[in-house]
Amino acid sequence: MIRAEDGFPLAAQVSGLDDGPLLLLLSGQANSHDWWTGLREAFEGDFRVVTFDFRGTGGSRGPVGEWTTAGFADDAAAVLREIGAGAPASVYGTSMGGRVAQFLAARHPDLVERLVLACTSPGGPHAVERTAEVRRKLADDGLRGQTLRELFYTDGWTGTSHLFGDPTMTLDESRGHLRASNRHDAWDVLPLIQAPTLVLHGSDDLMVPTANAPLLARRIPGASLHLHHGGRHGFFDEFEGEIAPVLDSFLTS
Repeated sequence: MIRAEDGFPLAAQVSGLDDGPLLLLLSGQANSHDWWTGLREAFEGDFRVVTFDFRGTGGSRGPVGEWTTAGFADDAAAVLREIGAGAPASVYGTSMGGRVAQFLAARHPDLVERLVLACTSPGGPHAVERTAEVRRKLADDGLRGQTLRELFYTDGWTGTSHLFGDPTMTLDESRGHLRASNRHDAWDVLPLIQAPTLVLHGSDDLMVPTANAPLLARRIPGASLHLHHGGRHGFFDEFEGEIAPVLDSFLTS
C-alpha cells in the first residue's frame, strides 16, 4: 500500500518486466485497475506496467473528499515516485484517466516521458460536451446498462467488458468521481506539457465526443492525433489489435 501526500492509502499493482521501462496505465471514471484486465498483458513483455486504484475504488478506500483530477494526478505522482524511485514513465490515460494524465504531465513533468491520451477531453468551457440525450439516458437507471454498452462498443462487439464501473463503490464515492470528472479543466496547463504526446480517439465516440481530440492535439505542443474509424468510447478495448501497433510505435520509438 502506498500513501498519498495526505496519507490516503493507494493500492497499486505492478506486472511485466522487473527492470523494464515504466508504463503507467490510468483508468476511467469510477473504475479500479480492473479496467485494464485483458489489456495490460499486451504491454508486459516490454514494460514494467503500473496501475493503481483511484480513491474510492478497488483497494484505495478512505474518506470521500472534494476529489479532483488534479488531486488524482498528484496521487499518480506519489505512486510513480514510490514504485519507480522518481524515474520517468510512459503514461497512457483513458477517459477520466486521460484527464488525470493531463495534469500529471503538466504538474509533474519530471515523471512523464511519453504521454498517450485516449477518448478524453480538456474539460471546461472549451470542451465539447455529450448531448442532452446521452446525459438523459445515462441518468436513467433502467437504461444505463444498455446505454453504456452502446456508447462503449459497436453493434458487432461480443466480448466481456471491464469498463462499466467498480460495483463495490458507494454512492458517495461514485458521486465524488463524477464531480471530479465533470469539474475537470486543464485548458490553461495543456501548453505546459513537455512530453511527446499522442492523442487517440474513436471517430464515433458520443460519451466523450470525438471533437475533443483535435482540441487536445492543437493545445499540447507537438502532439499527434490518431482517430480510429468506427470506434466508440471503448475503441481501445474493442479494437485492441488495431490500436496496438499505433501504441507500440509511439511508446517504443
